[in-house]
Amino acid sequence: MALRVPRPASPATPVPTLTVDDGVRAAYAAHGAEIYRLAVRGLGDTCAAQDVVQETFLRAWRAWDRYDASRASLRTWLFEIARNVVIDAQRARTARPWLRGLSDHESLEQSAPGVTDGLETLMRRVLVEEALRRLGDDHRRAIEETYLADRSYPEVAAELGIPESTLRSRVFYGLKALRIVMDEMEVTP
Repeated sequence: MALRVPRPASPATPVPTLTVDDGVRAAYAAHGAEIYRLAVRGLGDTCAAQDVVQETFLRAWRAWDRYDASRASLRTWLFEIARNVVIDAQRARTARPWLRGLSDHESLEQSAPGVTDGLETLMRRVLVEEALRRLGDDHRRAIEETYLADRSYPEVAAELGIPESTLRSRVFYGLKALRIVMDEMEVTP
């Protein structure tokens, strides 16, 4: 399968194509380090984290034709795959206790409680950031300042130089749009 590069070209110049291998290489260059850090935090083991990164990009390579850029960014799609691989690795450790003896036992014990919860929180944060990027600037800023920064409406309205009622409207309609975007991304609350 070849991907078309969205680059304007003159009629005489052919549009170059990227192979799936090139796309996965570019994705690895752009997001491999982030996925590695996510895996290290989730598993507490650098060797297992390297395996997670490898498995993540292998699964991405196999499913490349199913990636839909209109549903989520490449980063979000890769992080979702990585999340599943980390969970699979955690389950494998539980099913095979002898694997625990092959890595640093102390760091595993420290990272084991609540790892899935921390990973879920991180993934939810990534998905919410992606959804917020799809909102208009006014609505996104209103939500970020009031909800995410936990600032009061009068304070934010004064800073933005708008009436408080306008800010409340932006927050209301921004949250409504955010719910629609998250539904489109198939993110459950």
